[in-house]
Amino acid sequence: MHKLTLKECLAQNGFLTYRIRGVSMQPMLRQGRDLFTVVPKGPESCKKYDVVLYRRPSDPYVLHRIIEVRPDSYVILGDNCIAKEYGIRDEDILGVLTSFQHNGHTVSVSDWRYRLYSRIWVFFQPMRIFCKRVKGKLCR
Repeated sequence: MHKLTLKECLAQNGFLTYRIRGVSMQPMLRQGRDLFTVVPKGPESCKKYDVVLYRRPSDPYVLHRIIEVRPDSYVILGDNCIAKEYGIRDEDILGVLTSFQHNGHTVSVSDWRYRLYSRIWVFFQPMRIFCKRVKGKLCR
């Protein structure tokens, strides 16, 4: 029996709900507990603050936030990461987050509280990266 890839599941069902793995989207999403739902990316460009499911050439699927839109690509960063990813193109993106379940509650990305959280999180991203780097050096 053929096991569907995430890309095939998105195409077949029109959406995908999946349990988060990894810590890159903390504190919004917690590994082993929270679920996220994405829909296939349409022909339109993604926007700043969108959380997208994409595939790196060498890695499995990744769910991270767009922090900058460039003319031909996106700059993407996990909420709990310090390394920005450059050069992610529309064709690399499989889906866009529409909602997630956190602590048993479903949150839509259109909810004003989520939208406020996204903007604050991205606004303070330079400070968070600086603090994480300093903390990393102090712990060594």
